[in-house]
Amino acid sequence: MIPSARIGRLALKGGAVGLVLPLALLALWEALSRFGIAPRNLLPPPSVVAKALGDLWIAGELWGHIEITLLRVALGFFLGTVAATVLGALTGYSPLWRRLLDPLLQALRSIPSIAWVPLFVLWLGIFEASKVTLIAVGAFFPVYLNTMAGIQQVDRKLVEVARIHGYGGVALVWRVLLPAMLPAYVTGLRGGLGFLLIDGQQTGRPAHIIAAILLFALFGKLSDVLLAALSRRFVAWQDSFESAEEKKADAADPARLQTV
Repeated sequence: MIPSARIGRLALKGGAVGLVLPLALLALWEALSRFGIAPRNLLPPPSVVAKALGDLWIAGELWGHIEITLLRVALGFFLGTVAATVLGALTGYSPLWRRLLDPLLQALRSIPSIAWVPLFVLWLGIFEASKVTLIAVGAFFPVYLNTMAGIQQVDRKLVEVARIHGYGGVALVWRVLLPAMLPAYVTGLRGGLGFLLIDGQQTGRPAHIIAAILLFALFGKLSDVLLAALSRRFVAWQDSFESAEEKKADAADPARLQTV
């Protein structure tokens, strides 16, 4: 029989503990609405939100909205990430390009994403192009900053050894700098996900608005979990505190099983 400590650790490692607070907040939200403490017309309870989602599903509208939103997010994230990776690698590697580009990009970074909306609507219209561009801008800066910082913080000894072995220019960036800055790059990707799900509709129906927000949060979290899982395969070589703790816990499990 698997000991309870093993089960508890697996549950914690699987992220089950992360559901405790959201479920508690949902229960509190439902109670506040049912007892009239929170106005139902402004903050519908979770049961009403769930019914609104069910009605959209039955009507066949829900999946259509989800599909177009995910496609919009994926395209915006891809475009923003590609541009951020190229410019971040360029400014992180070359002092000249950093002096030329980084001041401008840092100035643009200080502009709130919502401030770009009128300009994008004017230039690109109110349809998909402006929405995709806004998502790309939101995803760009976290990835750019972490890419540039990750390259700049690569151990100097790695670069010197690579140059001794004849690596330089593009080869140095591709074979040494990019693998070494991958942990910082993944952090930038996960940070970019926080800016992705930017899509709103003024429907005048609070339950539908909150349902959309909850769906965006759910898909955002699922995307983050997937990216984190993939990143562990690519940065398994990293001797970090987290990886050390996981190895220690895994090594302790057989010892616990033998004592049972």
